[in-house]
Amino acid sequence: MTAAAVFDQVTKTYSTGPLGRGGIPALRGVSLSVPAGSVFGLLGPNRAGKTTLIKLLLSLVRPTSGSVTRLGAPLADRATLARVGYMHENHAFPRYLSASELLTFYCGLSGLPNEVIGPRVASLLERVGLADRKGEPISRYSKGMVQRLGLAQALLNDPDLLILDEPTEGLDLTGRQLLRAVVRERRAAGKTVLMVSHVLTEVQELCDAAAVLVAGRVVFDGTFTDLLRDPKSGAPRHLETALQNLYQQEAA
Repeated sequence: MTAAAVFDQVTKTYSTGPLGRGGIPALRGVSLSVPAGSVFGLLGPNRAGKTTLIKLLLSLVRPTSGSVTRLGAPLADRATLARVGYMHENHAFPRYLSASELLTFYCGLSGLPNEVIGPRVASLLERVGLADRKGEPISRYSKGMVQRLGLAQALLNDPDLLILDEPTEGLDLTGRQLLRAVVRERRAAGKTVLMVSHVLTEVQELCDAAAVLVAGRVVFDGTFTDLLRDPKSGAPRHLETALQNLYQQEAA
């Protein structure tokens, strides 16, 4: 199986101090492959390096060393960005726009042909349950409604790689069910989903495999079957227990 994203011995250090002489290491020799056509989870405590990995995939930062490929091409190939969708956990949409106006604007930024924009916007608003509120300003939306709009925005270009950053934040039960359905639809269509979440039940239910980052290092990369098996006794264990053990081992 080909990979949607590959990180090869990637480091990233953010410069600090006068003239950038200091540095904060965010990634320390990360090697990781996200299989194409899969739902892949990215787990880890705060400040583990998950956000930096996403920023690399979105070409928002460059690696200090090592290499990254996105959809089979190096990061320098910006054309592949048109095949990526990204859903942020905290959206900064202009709140005076309506949902329909916002998605139409983003369609233009994505380079979609004019003749497909209207049907595409209408279809996605229907899919995320906002069709009946499409003409209202976003300022009237609840947190969950804004999250649904963010999901629609991330799907506008029918991305080959969909990155979800804490996607269930603010969603009610119906919204979470919607998200699960969309993720499964993407996988069934042969698309790749990279999910970053602290909601362990969602990750375990949806993801085919996962990587765990702690302090900028990959401490686990594999299936949930392996993650949920005690490495010493082979006995099954809860996901929370498995993660706590990984976090503590790295801290020690």
